[in-house]
Amino acid sequence: MPPLRLAILECDTPLPRTAAKYGSYGGVFTALLHAAACTLDIPVSELEISTWDVVREMEYPDLGLGSVDAVLVTGSRFSAFEDSPWVLKLVEFVKGVLAAQEKEEQPGRGIRIVGVCFGHQIVGRAMGAKVARSDRGWEASVCEVELTEKGKEIFGKEKLSLNQMHKDIVYYYPRGVEELGYSPKCEVQGMYIPGKVITVQGHPEFNKEIVTELLETRHQQGIFDDKTYEDGMRRVGKQQDGVVVAAAFLKFLLDGR
Repeated sequence: MPPLRLAILECDTPLPRTAAKYGSYGGVFTALLHAAACTLDIPVSELEISTWDVVREMEYPDLGLGSVDAVLVTGSRFSAFEDSPWVLKLVEFVKGVLAAQEKEEQPGRGIRIVGVCFGHQIVGRAMGAKVARSDRGWEASVCEVELTEKGKEIFGKEKLSLNQMHKDIVYYYPRGVEELGYSPKCEVQGMYIPGKVITVQGHPEFNKEIVTELLETRHQQGIFDDKTYEDGMRRVGKQQDGVVVAAAFLKFLLDGR
């Protein structure tokens, strides 16, 4: 079987310590997916990962060439409801992938989409859902996510513990998607369309070191007040299910191949 060709659409650049270790968010996700592949006994050689700078370069894989099997839209410090040129181009790209999926004669044969945090929100926007600032405040560091029956089936757990780092949310589930989970501060924690789309609001790719750097930096910048920072730091070392979620991503991407 040929390798899974996954294009990671990088929507931001990491902070200095994270960048020194991983290079880019593509590197962060590659480390996560390789760890998940090991838990599934999938050789990492079966994953062919490319990265695309969709912010500064606004570059994308050419879908017409059949060069990728799936795209993963990363998180970002920017807002998915902004109308800056690169965000609008990203939304149109995702809409194009979704439209192409509908034209496939065999369900599940089109390019599949994975969305994480900002990427989850971009998918929601592309599907017509409202994306905006939450009035419930920040969800940051390791938080519990309650799962629906479909979520329990996909992730193989009763509930998830995931790193979060967001104040923007998808306000409601778009038509045609299955609900995966919810939390007190965010009712749309994951979306699923078999063979087409899977998203999570959390950050499975984040670990203790990455989140600590984000909490410290945003506290120093005044983005997080003392209470938000201290609350996040209390939970930053807790067990989290990032690899579990990444394994579910890989199962989704490889199903039917």
